[in-house]
Amino acid sequence: MKKARLLNRLKVARAERGLSQGELARIAGVTRQTISSIETGQYLPSALLAFVLADRLGKRVDELFTLSEE
Repeated sequence: MKKARLLNRLKVARAERGLSQGELARIAGVTRQTISSIETGQYLPSALLAFVLADRLGKRVDELFTLSEE
């Protein structure tokens, strides 16, 4: 069975909007460390947080997060 990983384009989407990690964290209601950890793949967001981040960035969830099977 292949191992699944969640990949994200959060850093790219954030940069497209001209937001810092701290600014995105503030409008999403999380800490800057949470945003940093998601961007580096150290933390997997809940479904709710994924939808909140997508909403705040004007993206669809599948534009920010994709499933990769290794």
